[in-house]
Amino acid sequence: MAFPWLAIELTGSATSAGLLVTITSIPGLLLAPVMGSIVDKFGRRKTIIWIEAACALVAALIPFVAGIWVMTLPILIALGTARSAVAAGATTARKAFVPDVARVGKLSLERANSIHEAVFSSGFAVGPAVAAICIGWLGPYNTFYVVALFSLLAGLLMLPIKAKEHYEDHEDDHSMFRFAFEGFYVLFKTPSVLMLMLGIMTFALIYLPTEMVVLPKFYNLISEPQQLGFLLSIMAGFTVIGSLLFERLSKKFKYTTIFRITLLGVAGCMVPMSFLLDYGWMLFFGALLGLAWGPLPPLLNTVIQRKVAPSKRGRVFSLEMAIWSGGPMMSMIPVGLAVDGLGVANTYKILALLVVVAALFVTLSRHMKEINKADFQA
Repeated sequence: MAFPWLAIELTGSATSAGLLVTITSIPGLLLAPVMGSIVDKFGRRKTIIWIEAACALVAALIPFVAGIWVMTLPILIALGTARSAVAAGATTARKAFVPDVARVGKLSLERANSIHEAVFSSGFAVGPAVAAICIGWLGPYNTFYVVALFSLLAGLLMLPIKAKEHYEDHEDDHSMFRFAFEGFYVLFKTPSVLMLMLGIMTFALIYLPTEMVVLPKFYNLISEPQQLGFLLSIMAGFTVIGSLLFERLSKKFKYTTIFRITLLGVAGCMVPMSFLLDYGWMLFFGALLGLAWGPLPPLLNTVIQRKVAPSKRGRVFSLEMAIWSGGPMMSMIPVGLAVDGLGVANTYKILALLVVVAALFVTLSRHMKEINKADFQA
């Protein structure tokens, strides 16, 4: 929340927020195969600790630089790009680490992923609210000191976790290029994972701009950062509930049914929200949207963890992160231009319609049945 908010505050333009998100996404996209290789070769836990320490350092640099120079959009983009470069891989490593920890905790993958994604989403539920309060009390720059503190804490909390990890056997050391891009080969050889990735691509390309450009522009225009922060928090809070429901849903419904509910539920909630209703209704439909979205991440994690060999898991999860990075890179600037040219309301309606069309296209595909096949690795 703090990055696009600061970009709009510096320039007054939604396009600048889209430009910032696009450029800062490039390192995550380019480094995804490399970070996946590092995770698979050197271990999930160790990778997380070092990445979080680097993230804390870069986040603290933002207010430090703002204190000694006049902050401009190019400087902000440079700092955001540096943070994106060092942050690439932390989420990949955590998702790849879940089965190792679940084994120690004697949990099913469905339950472990439900808990993991619920905890992960709770950060997004609390984060925007904390950001809104910090921006109001401390200012947008000093808010990044809070970001640095939590990054440091995230790394320290990994220290007491002890779980045996499966490492790559280094048989491909002679071809680092082949090793790094093994994830692409595995993805296209696993149709069920490919279908889920297409669903993720839908949200990355079309939905994410609504949270990162459209809504920040709208609430910036009406000078209500708190309303934006609490709306995003409500959405993330109900995502926590949806994530926790995944284990129970998986016992009653096929994976394809859960996948359809997720995509169509998000699309159905976006339509009324695109009319920028009264704040109470925005909170209501935002809560439903978060609830519908919640089961998708644990579903994707579970399918990857069961269908992909442990030694290749990091590289496949890194592709998911590449999608989250590459999607915004392709769509944020056009969405920012549309907001500045067509207005917030018109742009939001167009995006809602595109999400409905994309969700129908994915969920009606004949390849959906691949998700239910029981050819799991473990």
